[in-house]
Amino acid sequence: MKFEKTPLEGAYLVALDRLSDERGFFARTFCAKEFAEHQLETQFVQANLSQNTEAGIVRGMHFQRGADAEVKLVRCISGAVYDVIVDIRETSPTYLKWFAAELSAENGMLMYVPKGFAHGYQALTENATVHYMVSTYYAPDAEGGLCYDDPAMGIEWPLLVSSTSPKDASWPLMKGHE
Repeated sequence: MKFEKTPLEGAYLVALDRLSDERGFFARTFCAKEFAEHQLETQFVQANLSQNTEAGIVRGMHFQRGADAEVKLVRCISGAVYDVIVDIRETSPTYLKWFAAELSAENGMLMYVPKGFAHGYQALTENATVHYMVSTYYAPDAEGGLCYDDPAMGIEWPLLVSSTSPKDASWPLMKGHE
């Protein structure tokens, strides 16, 4: 695996080393030893799968607070998504800055999302399916979110947003942007 730092401290894009032949390819999608060598989380307790029926769907921007803050390792296993992270660490020099990358079944890229970040994505294709591992169990009381179109972040979604959940649409705007 190849670990590429993003402009947001602690976040990485991870490229797979594919071993290809006439049958297709083989690649590791996680190796605790390689993640530890980069001082990244190696303990994941839950894996989630999200399938999206149409292009344009936005899911996010989600995070968990306090002791339940989570690291995510995100990959798209079918179709393609525009994966977005936002630094919500108030003391960070990149506070409220965002970074995005296309994750697809074809490119095999993974997004490593550290604690203190909100995460979401937009489906770029029909039937885009996202698989992600998380370092802590889901804790409803620690759940938080940011409105995907909050001007404080200014995320530039590549497609017209076709839909989002009522819950995701109701996350509050950042203070001073209500």
